[in-house]
Amino acid sequence: MSKKVGILTGGGDAPGLNQVIRAAVYQGVKKYDFEFVAIPDGWKGLLEGESYPLSLDDVKDWIVEGGSLIGSTRTNPFKIENGGEKCRENFEKMGLTAILALGGEDTLSTAYKLYSEHKIPTVGAPKTIDNDLPGTDQCFGFDTAINRVMEAFDRLRTTARSHHRILVIEVMGRHAGWMTLLGGIAGGADIILLPEEPFTFDKVAEKLKRLKKQGRKYALVAVSEGAKMEFAEGTDIITQDAQLDEFGHVRLGGIAKILAKEMQERIDWEARYVVLGHLQRGGAPTAFDRWFSTRLGIAAVDQIAQENFGVMVVLKGSKITSVSLKEAAKGIRTVPKQFIELAKIFEP
Repeated sequence: MSKKVGILTGGGDAPGLNQVIRAAVYQGVKKYDFEFVAIPDGWKGLLEGESYPLSLDDVKDWIVEGGSLIGSTRTNPFKIENGGEKCRENFEKMGLTAILALGGEDTLSTAYKLYSEHKIPTVGAPKTIDNDLPGTDQCFGFDTAINRVMEAFDRLRTTARSHHRILVIEVMGRHAGWMTLLGGIAGGADIILLPEEPFTFDKVAEKLKRLKKQGRKYALVAVSEGAKMEFAEGTDIITQDAQLDEFGHVRLGGIAKILAKEMQERIDWEARYVVLGHLQRGGAPTAFDRWFSTRLGIAAVDQIAQENFGVMVVLKGSKITSVSLKEAAKGIRTVPKQFIELAKIFEP
């Protein structure tokens, strides 16, 4: 009996999602004679029992596409009364034999809960531009995102240099500074501020003063949106508002504006700010992410064919392997101390 696999994408979109789906459909149809359906808008689609067929013809050109062509939301089934039971009921009504869930910490933690508590056969693949999911050496979408950050720094350098300004560039990264660190180093940032290490306005100002004393007429400061400011009474982050999403996250943003204002007031040096925002996650994926996502899609279908459920396919070194979905529920993979120290080599 042929297997019928439902594919969904949850959480923020990322380059590589469509490439995982494309590879999964190709592998499943051509090697195993599987049938595939898209479950639109993440767990919301499963809660509402929605799906539509995915054929080879449907996905053949998806290699070039960014975002999620089947839609994505931050819906949490366990925030809805009997949400887990509804997911299981619709899984059966749709005639599915497995779900391939593409997402980050929240999506895959939900996948693990549905598998362990409601016996929904599930395989996951780790997506997040923040690159902060435990259990894998890298998440798909990350390479594309840091290339976007690097390209932004390349462009902003020329205008900062022309007008002799400090430019503070805000990079996505809620709890982990992978994007800010790698993108900032690749873009030649003078100062890099990460969520893993709180900063003070005074210390940043001192570094910028040293840079100016060395003869530099411009500066680039990379700051994660989740970077913590250190005060005598503790640390704080900047939020856009106090509203929480269904997974308990606040909307971050605004730290670059505050930091630029503080630096201009403390130093005789004009400062401006730029928020890269969703530019970092949009557009077509890099060659690496297309290749990486393709390997993950093929490996995920192989796990389904072997009925090895409750796992996610991951990158370990140069190999694709599988680990328990439980790994996704273990928290955030933050930047290690040695990488943070590496960034300081390039500071003034």
